[in-house]
Amino acid sequence: MSKPAPKLQPETIDNNALLHMNHVNLIGYMTAPAQTVELPDGKHITRFTLATKEQYLDADGIMRKRSQWHLLSAWGRWTKVLETYGAKGVHLAIEGKLVGRFYRAGGQRRFVTEVEINDLVVLP
Repeated sequence: MSKPAPKLQPETIDNNALLHMNHVNLIGYMTAPAQTVELPDGKHITRFTLATKEQYLDADGIMRKRSQWHLLSAWGRWTKVLETYGAKGVHLAIEGKLVGRFYRAGGQRRFVTEVEINDLVVLP
């Protein structure tokens, strides 16, 4: 005679954890060639700016255009892709997350938010 399967306790789920997400999707054009830097630990990071465009109706009903510039960073295999294809004017679709970091410039502490790339597609 076989033994009955043990009863498993359901995992407790933190419902508040389901309310948080850090996800960014952008489609735009590179504004300058990607710049890759080797860090002291031997890792490489590539940074560039992506411009996105949008259209909207202003309060007077006139169609307006607006551009936004986004600072992006890439690690790992994406550094090689961007070294090969990362030129001014290249059309990209990216998926990533927002990350913030501090740095020092001119003796002052500065904060910047950038999009860290998880996936990218070079578009025609």
